[in-house]
Amino acid sequence: MDAYYLRLIGFITFLTFVSIVWLSYQFWRRKRLLEMINHLPFPPAYQKIVEQIPHYKKLSKDDKEKIEHSILYFIHTKSFVGNHIKVTDEMRVVIAFYACLLLLHHDDLACYESLKTIIIYPFAMVTKQVMAHGGIYQKGEFILSGQSAGHTVVISWHDAKKEAYHLRQNNVILHEFAHEIDYMEGEADGVPPLELSKYHEWSHIVFREFDKLANVALTNRDWGKYKLIGEYAASNEIEFFAVITERFFESPRSFKYHFPDLYRELQSFYKINPIIFEDPVPV
Repeated sequence: MDAYYLRLIGFITFLTFVSIVWLSYQFWRRKRLLEMINHLPFPPAYQKIVEQIPHYKKLSKDDKEKIEHSILYFIHTKSFVGNHIKVTDEMRVVIAFYACLLLLHHDDLACYESLKTIIIYPFAMVTKQVMAHGGIYQKGEFILSGQSAGHTVVISWHDAKKEAYHLRQNNVILHEFAHEIDYMEGEADGVPPLELSKYHEWSHIVFREFDKLANVALTNRDWGKYKLIGEYAASNEIEFFAVITERFFESPRSFKYHFPDLYRELQSFYKINPIIFEDPVPV
């Protein structure tokens, strides 16, 4: 065997060794972090914040303890960066709460492991991009309350705070972290991580309703029940998934009444019945 192949084998062996050491270190580091968080009490300052959130109030005792632990883990593993705004405990806790609410009953999914940074703006952002709408593409400036790119989430605090303490149909944090869930298996496509056996039913039901909404948005008439989901969800399948996630958690009774099949698919994935979050309808 000549010297070239010996050097190549040596280089590959070295890379393999470095990879094993790095993965071992990451495993050890995560284990130590989890052990530390397991012994951390939930701070009273954090407790005051979550008690103002309507979704938290309706959780069971066990789910409250679970999401408090998830909030601590989220805050200790993500970097919060303010853009022309000072990051506060309220921002960290509120964003962490809604992010963790989506995965509350998903022990099989890691807590947004690929997500590294949350950038917080004081107000909505103006961005230039191409938007697809019912097969028609528009290029221009758009006002965004948030944005997600796999490793980074951007949130407008003005919108997030306004939506965090009341059920309003819209919730930018839920919206952007639905995108993060969409990214978990690679490129976002409007399909969250599903068991293979459930993929066909999801695609059939969810994309059928997306196609109906896109047709309504294209003609801009006879919105009917699709007014609840709204025009923005017709942009593409990715935005459709994020918007129906918002409606599922924020307007569950109306959403279940008008879209029982969509509701069933989201309930199957999120493993939660969000009607518990809404006050009973007066009789």
